Amino acid sequence: MTFHRTNSLRLLQSTISRTLRLFFEIRLLAFTAVILAGTNPLSARDLHVDPQAGDDLQDGVTRPVRTIARSIRLAQPGDTIHLQPIVYRDWAAFYDKAGEPDRPIILDGHGATLDGCDPLDPAAWQEESPGLFRHDDLLSLTDAVVDRWFFLWNGKLNRMNRCSKGPSEPLKTPNELKPSEWTFLKDMGRTNAARAGYIHGSFFLRLPPGQSFAEAQIQAPLRPAGVLMHGKCRNLVVRNLTSTHPYNDGFNLSDAQDISFENIRAIDCGDDGISAHGDCRYRVDRLTSIGNATGICDTGNSETSYRHVFIRDCVGFDLFFLDTGRYTLSDSVILSSAARSLYLQGRNKPSPPCCVSLENVLIRRERGENEVRVSQNCRLAARRVTFQNLDLQATGGDLDLQHSFFGGTVAAPLPRKPTLFLWRDATWHGVGNRYDITSLRVDQTIFTPETFSTFQDLVFAERNSRWQAVTDDSPLEKEIGADAARLRLSFESDLKK
Repeated sequence: MTFHRTNSLRLLQSTISRTLRLFFEIRLLAFTAVILAGTNPLSARDLHVDPQAGDDLQDGVTRPVRTIARSIRLAQPGDTIHLQPIVYRDWAAFYDKAGEPDRPIILDGHGATLDGCDPLDPAAWQEESPGLFRHDDLLSLTDAVVDRWFFLWNGKLNRMNRCSKGPSEPLKTPNELKPSEWTFLKDMGRTNAARAGYIHGSFFLRLPPGQSFAEAQIQAPLRPAGVLMHGKCRNLVVRNLTSTHPYNDGFNLSDAQDISFENIRAIDCGDDGISAHGDCRYRVDRLTSIGNATGICDTGNSETSYRHVFIRDCVGFDLFFLDTGRYTLSDSVILSSAARSLYLQGRNKPSPPCCVSLENVLIRRERGENEVRVSQNCRLAARRVTFQNLDLQATGGDLDLQHSFFGGTVAAPLPRKPTLFLWRDATWHGVGNRYDITSLRVDQTIFTPETFSTFQDLVFAERNSRWQAVTDDSPLEKEIGADAARLRLSFESDLKK
């Protein structure tokens, strides 16, 4: 009896011990899971930015942060940064920030606007003479910044007819300023050895007679971009966001890869609406670029893809593609009024060519004569593209047009038809195109509608193409040129403005 009781007691003690050990292991695992919940690498958090009620000492999750910069520092792969549909006097700068291929970091503006301008402080400006005001240290400056500079005067942008990538008038002297104008005088006596390339100088503003500085409601662009990505930025998404009034680009990227933009707008930017530099890889679906110095400017060895783009009222270039990159644009409308409409500029061989592909794009010149320019070591491929009121000049490079249209209008303000000029080094391929043009020249040879077949034999191309006026009796075939009905549907609201 004693033996059996002893064994039973030992068995009971062992069972209790195992049960308690299992119980504490389960509690420990549960406690650990709770502790790690906020840092679980597989979690996806929602971070919120509120410039009024936010606090950068908060985590952005339980309570909002105040600045976009703080939310970017906090964001981890899989997280989404949420802005409010308001105007932020702020910018989104990503430096070496990366998500993961299947878990990107997302910045969702929800209709927010990032404004690069701030109101001027009247107390910081010295009145030199009645109505003429001066500021000696408004911002850290370079010559490039001054080339892009503007002021907002009662909400209206004033570039003083200056543009970094287009015709630019010289700066006036302070005494030459008319009401609501500005200028800048560089101070060659002030240097900054610690910051090479930076300059010093004074801005001058001329107010209208009888208007106080406060009444003028003048703003200055104190931020370089709306969205900036520099360094090893990877796997980022930016959507539903407007950038306006930075002194440089609305969206500026350098060596950023696996980036996606969705439903973005760049309005009245000092330089480019969007620009790729270095070795970028990104795609854009729905971009509106209005009133910028350049609509799109991509450089370096970048690969960019644009779909559903609307551009108008730009100053220097509408579309500018350079260097050795590969750029595509589709399902887009360009209402061209810039100093230059579409330019391709490659590097010298043996560098790879600058390659631009257009598909279902309408490029219509709105005012003044201009051209599509293709330089040496460039390739332009156009599929179902309408070039309206635009000349073409190819100083070199390869051109491949398929089911595209070059023509003009007979209505004011452009009662003219385009000309095509191919230099000796340019090569031409075409299939199923329609030309309603004034002249076609290849090197020193000029072709007419009657000798178009000779041109076809010369370039061994242009099968099923025609040089023929577009009239009511001979309309443009539906399969040639941009799909107008499809584009009208995509850009109905933009085209009405």
